[in-house]
Amino acid sequence: MSTLFYPIITFVLIAICISYWAVTAVFLATSGEAVYKVMANKSHCQYAGTVCTPETFNTTNVTRLCPGAQCTFALYGGESFYYQYILIFQLCNVFVFLWLVNFSIALGQCTLAGAFASYYWAFKKPADIPACPLFSSFGRAIRYHTGSLAFGSLILALVQFIRIILEYLDHKLKASQNSFAKFLLCCLKCCFWCLEKFIKFINRNAYIMIAIYGKNFCTSAKDAFFLLMRNVVRVAVLDKVTDFLLFLGKILVAGSVGVLAFFFFTRKIPVITDEAPALNYYWVPLLTVIIGSYLIAHGFFSVYAMCVDTLFLCFCEDLERNNGSASKPYYMSPELHRILRKKELGSKKAKR
Repeated sequence: MSTLFYPIITFVLIAICISYWAVTAVFLATSGEAVYKVMANKSHCQYAGTVCTPETFNTTNVTRLCPGAQCTFALYGGESFYYQYILIFQLCNVFVFLWLVNFSIALGQCTLAGAFASYYWAFKKPADIPACPLFSSFGRAIRYHTGSLAFGSLILALVQFIRIILEYLDHKLKASQNSFAKFLLCCLKCCFWCLEKFIKFINRNAYIMIAIYGKNFCTSAKDAFFLLMRNVVRVAVLDKVTDFLLFLGKILVAGSVGVLAFFFFTRKIPVITDEAPALNYYWVPLLTVIIGSYLIAHGFFSVYAMCVDTLFLCFCEDLERNNGSASKPYYMSPELHRILRKKELGSKKAKR
């Protein structure tokens, strides 16, 4: 049950990454020398917009020729070698931010997968389940799998970084009349969107295999991919059913919180009428509460999604490694074994 609280750790790690990116971006944007310019009416002052020095501005002819002109701060700039490459530094900062965020998510996925896999591969449940499985899985992920998680996050960050560049180019080419360039850019955006979804899917299952076997990223990704391809029908059915059920759960949580927030802001709950604030327009806080509750529900329901994916891969691996005999017994739970046994009996009767 402690896995339900792990999204809080992921949230804290992502918040640290966002803070690091924001502080670094501000420091980069404000680096260089402060540039001051003359602020005056351009039609009456020929010096308007020119660079000035605040310390000596009052002693120049500008104040005499342009009454009311002021020397005010305009921007941070300069002609130094460092400042010429400030845009490259900002792009590097964005790339590092994407890498760190993806690594934090990958760490959470590998940790949860290790905890759920330790439950599945315990032969006698719950006697063989190790103590503190979540903490143990987190320690293994940090100690042994940091490189694999970083490599998978790097691949995903590269694709996301390219997508950001394509979005920037699309924004710049909106006023262009080149239809071929727009079509090519649209195709590239679609391809890299599909590639990002595919890499996320492969990474997620690769992290599960890493948590189970402890192999490197490439080997785990290959094993997970071929294992899923051998069970492609089960994968399709499970993904659609799981996504639909989890989506209904998120909608139920967000809708319930939204209804309570509506009655609260409209003062229709007699018990807390005095505590409710008097609002002239309550739709903004109401939408904020609904969106926030949906995002929080998404974070906690992701634990269930990771549990389903992990148990499914373990189940497929269990079927391939074992046959249910005394020498190779199944590791699945008795409930799952009964379901499988009924299915096997049903298929045998159908064949007869």
